[in-house]
Amino acid sequence: MHPPFATAIRWSSVAAVLFALCAPAAYQPARAAESSIALNGGHAARFLAIGIGKSAVVDLPEDAKDVLVADPKIANAVVRSARRAYLIGVAAGQTNVIFFNADGKQIAAYDIEVGRDASGVREALRKMMPGANINVDMVGDSVVLSGTVANAADAQKVVEAATRLTGDVNRVVNGLTINGKEQVLLKVTVAEVQRTVLKQLGINLNGSNIAIGKNIINFNSDNPFSVQNQTISNSNLTPTFPVQGGSITASLRAMEQSGVMRTLAEPNLTAISGESAKFLAGGEFPVPGGQSCDQSGTCQIQIQFKQFGVGLEFTPIVLSEGRISLKIGTEVSELSADGAIKLTSITIPALKVRRASSTVELPSGGSLALGGLLQEQTKQNINGIPALMNLPVLGPLFKSRDYQTGQTELVIIVTPYIVNPAAQRELSRPDDGFADPTDPQTVFLNQLNRTYGLRGTADARSYRGNYGFIND
Repeated sequence: MHPPFATAIRWSSVAAVLFALCAPAAYQPARAAESSIALNGGHAARFLAIGIGKSAVVDLPEDAKDVLVADPKIANAVVRSARRAYLIGVAAGQTNVIFFNADGKQIAAYDIEVGRDASGVREALRKMMPGANINVDMVGDSVVLSGTVANAADAQKVVEAATRLTGDVNRVVNGLTINGKEQVLLKVTVAEVQRTVLKQLGINLNGSNIAIGKNIINFNSDNPFSVQNQTISNSNLTPTFPVQGGSITASLRAMEQSGVMRTLAEPNLTAISGESAKFLAGGEFPVPGGQSCDQSGTCQIQIQFKQFGVGLEFTPIVLSEGRISLKIGTEVSELSADGAIKLTSITIPALKVRRASSTVELPSGGSLALGGLLQEQTKQNINGIPALMNLPVLGPLFKSRDYQTGQTELVIIVTPYIVNPAAQRELSRPDDGFADPTDPQTVFLNQLNRTYGLRGTADARSYRGNYGFIND
């Protein structure tokens, strides 16, 4: 007696008639992958992969009497003759089929895996990429890709085609190998110029022992500069005017500050196609991140570090014919007193950040300029004594004016190159040929280096201007 989860189908003329009615006239069995798996106490089981709605022809070594299908919802067995059967895939899953002779002895066994048929995807990929060697295998509802493709773009096309078959990219297992993984060198130039102008003008009055009738008046007006919360300089002009019974002191503060800052960074990074690379030229500053206390009540401040400087991150994908799809993000940041947080004993600086990101497609050696990153900011504060600061002519004596303006322009130039590894002898370092001077050369001749560069290695071409980082 067969177990309850199995279905026993005996040979009968009814099965043959049913198959004759359902089977097409010209029946072509699907190709199936087979491999032998040993069973306990019987013949070795063969692994058989069948697509959903597809079939496979099985020729038996001797006449079969019974056939056992473990799960008819996954696969079904239809017999045509005593030595030929047809296995049909019904739904995705795994099951097994075992054949017995008239004596009840096992004569054949098959472990069947039913999945979606990938023959249409294989044919489409063969037409799209005739030179590629791609294998598409179905494992349940998932697709396993293997083989080799020319570049990352072809690999992406294969994954997209397999995703259309499964309907979910998470069911695609990408095991493709890319022939000759290209390496991309990214040369980036970050140039920024900032110009700031700060003007401060204010008058502070201090009167003491001023007699008005029988009354003595003392007054003091100290008008702050609130744009930067501090004065540019402590220099001031302080004349004193004697009056009846006392004096009036006027402190005149008239200051102006101009500044220019230039930032230039030229990072070069190399990454394999499809991988990311990062670069940071700057530093980190500490920021309190909270307190942690132990059982004794002793607390310690947790310190976190924030990055600042010139940062770069990019992900290149080499397409066909030397074109590069480039996802790039760059950032320029600096410490600033504007927006800083002042605690009891420490001051946490703020960051001024200029950030840009883009995804473009460039040829090898082509350049992209991220320009137009302009910023202009103007601040002006007037502080003084109400009413008195609005008096004509005398109003400036009771107020201060703080004015600040700044302009910033940032340009980022990106140039990707497809590169190959170079021999070590073809590379050079900044310290090639550098030698420290002797003590007499430093003391008497003010030399910081004895030699720099190798004799006879200079290029015969003419250069204009200074080059390198050390010039004697």
